[in-house]
This record gives sequence, structure tokens and C-alpha cells, in this order.
Amino acid sequence: MHLLMNMKKAVLILTMLVMAFSFPGGIKASDGGDAGKIDPKEIIFEHLGDGYGWEVPFNHHKRMPLPIIVFGKDGLHCFSSSRLAEGKEYRDGDAVFKIAGKDSKYKGKVVEMVDGEEYRPWDFSITKNVCGVFIAVILVMWSVLAVARWHKRMAMKAPRKVVGIIEALISFIYDGVIRPTLKDRAQKFAPYLLSVFFFILYMNLLGLIVIFPGGANLTGNIAVTLVLSILTFLVTNLFGTKHYWKEVLWPDVPMWLKVPIPIMPVIEIFGVFTKPAALTVRLFANMLGGHMIVIVLTLLIFIFAAMGPVVTGATTVMSVFFSIFMLLIDVLVSFIQAYVFTMLSTLFISFGQEHGHEQHEKGAEQLQPQIIENK
Repeated sequence: MHLLMNMKKAVLILTMLVMAFSFPGGIKASDGGDAGKIDPKEIIFEHLGDGYGWEVPFNHHKRMPLPIIVFGKDGLHCFSSSRLAEGKEYRDGDAVFKIAGKDSKYKGKVVEMVDGEEYRPWDFSITKNVCGVFIAVILVMWSVLAVARWHKRMAMKAPRKVVGIIEALISFIYDGVIRPTLKDRAQKFAPYLLSVFFFILYMNLLGLIVIFPGGANLTGNIAVTLVLSILTFLVTNLFGTKHYWKEVLWPDVPMWLKVPIPIMPVIEIFGVFTKPAALTVRLFANMLGGHMIVIVLTLLIFIFAAMGPVVTGATTVMSVFFSIFMLLIDVLVSFIQAYVFTMLSTLFISFGQEHGHEQHEKGAEQLQPQIIENK
């Protein structure tokens, strides 16, 4: 009975959060029947894109300011993004800056006005996505240090609560993915792979929270997933063995597949670059699709607002129900995508650690006398 009551409260709270935070103040379709003025495409990409401020709960037009750092025509400029709010221009010395409008090719970006024309300066600003990455990094560092501090104080005693969950995840990934795949090389690459897992997991979960410090669509940004994939690409190829590069540049196939036309070497080299590309697109597409579905389901409430109270009420109930359902699914997907990225990265790194048949046979010959002695 208590469980059912708690579930009802949870559903009620989630429903209120979805209704309150999904589009707070950003859509006025229900006020005055302006449903026809709603631009779903504009709203979706505004929420999924980056920005120079963090949205304030209950008022989507106001944002928490973030630092803007640009290198313009006359040097470096640093100022708060609040100075450019609501289309205002800001003069810093002789330079004039603003955020480009919808009709500009630099839409939504900081531009410098030079002789009446827009000039795109070098932009090093701390945007919402950059700030979200910093928050995810801090959470990863806190997780690792929390487990380390526990075992430093409590030796081998099993941790509890949040620290226990973090250690369970570490054991799950290391014992279930990294060690069985990389074997004796597991400890060498485990720090990188575990860091990637927790980094992606925290970014995914933060993206599901609609208020600060969440709300940044990090893994739905292809630039973020591309950087992570490039790191796996570098680790795989920089630490690759001689046998790995031999199989890439001169694979063990019939000679006519290598000379005079290097068919197989070209395919192998092409495969070296398609692996990180697959990692990039897989994570990006799955997380972007999940966020987009939730936003579209919530948008249905405002799109159907002009069709009368009966249709609006029915649409609201269905949209809220499916939005909550998709949010719960996205929590599971957040873990699955972090797990899949780590697993594929482990496999790709293991391909680069192959030693060939000769070294395996040599190792077996060295172990055989020891086995005989033990018998």
C-alpha cells in the first residue's frame, strides 16, 4: 500500500515537473489562441542547441549569464552574456558586439559589428555546453576520489550508499568488459575506459534534468561525441602493436588482393577511420533522438491547444504520460549508451593489442614446461 502511494506521488511530481519546466514561458499558444504562430522546428532546435546562458526555471526568456570570451579585430574581449540579452548591442572600447539574429548566417552566435557588417570573431566563450562539460568532469572526479577516500579510510570494507553504487559500476565495467577483453593489458587502459564510461553516463543523465545544473544536450552534440571518438581512435592507434599495423598495411591475404592494386590495405585503412565514425554517430543519434521525442510529445499540448478544451485535455494527458514514459526509458538508455561506447572502445583497443600467432605459440611453449612441473 505504501509502495503504491509512493508511486502515485512520484508520478504526480513528474507530471508537474514536465508541465512546469518543459516550456516555461517560451510558448504562449494557450493564451489567446496563437497556436498557429508556434514554430516546432525553431523550438526543438532552440532547446537542443547551445547557448550563451542557462535557462531560468519558470521563465525561459531569462537566462543565467555565462562569460563571453572572444578575440575580435582589436584583441581579446571578456564580458557577461547578460550584456547581449534581448538583442542588445554591447560596446567594449571601440568594438561593438551582439548576438546574430535569425536571418544572419551566424544565427545565435556572437558577432562583432564592423562598418555595419557582421564579423565572426574567434569565440572561446563558456557556453551552456562547455559549462555542462565542466560539471560532468567535476562529477567524474568526485566519483573517483570518493571511492579512493573510502578505501583509504576503511581499507577493504565494502562502501555503502552512493559510493557503493559507484564502486559497483566500476566493478561491473572492469570485471565484465575491460578485463575479459584486454586481459593482461586491462590495467593499462582501464583508467581511460572507466573515465569515458562515467563521463558519458553523467552527461547523459544531466541532459535529462530540465533545470540547472542539467539541461545541456551534451551527448546530443556531435562535436562532443566526435572528440570522445577521436580519443579512442588515438589510444587505439598510438598504442597499437607491430602486428596490428602489419594487418592494416599488409594483411595476411592472397597476394593478388595487395599487388598490383592494394585492395585490402585500402579497406583496412578505411576501417581504421570508420570505427570512430561509428562511435560518434551511434551515441549522438541515440541521445539526440531521445531528447527530441520528449520535446515533440510535450509540444503536442500546445499545438492542439486551438482545437478546444476537450482535445487539449486529452492531448495533455497522453503527452504527459508518454513524456514521462520516454524520460524513464531515456534513463535506461543513458546507461546503455555509456556501456556500449565503453564496450566498443574496449574492443577497438583490443584489436590494436594483438600480437599474432607466433608470439602466442611462443608464450604457450614457455608455459608448457611449467605445466609439466606442476603435474
